Amino acid sequence: MRGMHTIAILAAAVLAAGLTFTPPAGWRQSTGGSPMRVAEFTLPRADGDAEDAQLVVYYFGGQGGSVDANIQRWVGQMQQPDGKPSSAVAKRQTRTVNGLTVTLVDVDGTYVAEMAPGASARHDKAHFRLRAGVVNTPKGPYFIKLTGPEKTVAKWDKAYDQFIGSVKVQ
Repeated sequence: MRGMHTIAILAAAVLAAGLTFTPPAGWRQSTGGSPMRVAEFTLPRADGDAEDAQLVVYYFGGQGGSVDANIQRWVGQMQQPDGKPSSAVAKRQTRTVNGLTVTLVDVDGTYVAEMAPGASARHDKAHFRLRAGVVNTPKGPYFIKLTGPEKTVAKWDKAYDQFIGSVKVQ
């Protein structure tokens, strides 16, 4: 990734556009994305996986669509090998974290999201997993999206849950 710098993260709270969270040990923070990407992390790959997982925290200045629209869009970025709709296998839950409503989705399959917003080129990554969520705050929604090989995402499941459990509004 040209122009991006990677920074080792210690277990300390990070402030991103008014949202704070504590990245788990082992995650590497990247800088240099778009202004709407308020935080980016690389989750190192599991043994046998060809690539790392990526987690991005987005904030669109209080906008960005409804919770349901985002969950549906994320689920639509995954295809199932048997042709079944991903909505039939996606796991969705809502939690209260530090007084904030957080809606989460977890789905695996082939990752087929656009390579860039509005692009016709799409990813085609089999055996991927997407864990994502919408954090509703008084300043508007924040969006968290984790994608990567299934084994790598599974390796970081507990850390991801701790990360979600650490979100607060500054």
